[in-house]
Amino acid sequence: PHRWWLHCEDPAMPDALDAFSPPARTWCCRTFGRPTPPQAQGWPAIQRGEHTLILAPTGSGKTLAAFLWGIDQIYRETQAGGAPAGIRLLYVSPLKALNNDVHRNLDVPLNGIRRTAHEMGLTLPPLATALRTGDTTQSARAAMVKKPPHILVTTPESLYLMLGGERSRAVFRTV
Repeated sequence: PHRWWLHCEDPAMPDALDAFSPPARTWCCRTFGRPTPPQAQGWPAIQRGEHTLILAPTGSGKTLAAFLWGIDQIYRETQAGGAPAGIRLLYVSPLKALNNDVHRNLDVPLNGIRRTAHEMGLTLPPLATALRTGDTTQSARAAMVKKPPHILVTTPESLYLMLGGERSRAVFRTV
């Protein structure tokens, strides 16, 4: 069938994007032209819920391969009114600098998909993200427990501390 929302240059490549929602699919095609091999090969396994290891060079799209399906699913749940309160997607890395980059770079797909949805006449709510490291203030930590983000980027040490507290552990029931 004709897909007016796709702008990928290679008609064979959109198959990797077929299971994504129209806003996510369109944003990805407009932004990148077509999926990279790690994305095209990784997404089917990720979409089936399989444990997936993607080994590829820096700059090959691994992070987006890992995040995009989860982001799309959270948007679908929130749009349908069925998103449970709590963290839905968790990213753990021992490198604070990498966590800072990942957290900052999440704005690109989150805002891009919302903007694309708006162009399609759809309304997607903003998704909340948070960064939790040893540098996170006590007030920000408390806020994360009181109103958990949809997506949390953290270090193993901070995750360990959060899982050790009864109230903070509860926000992980929805991951």
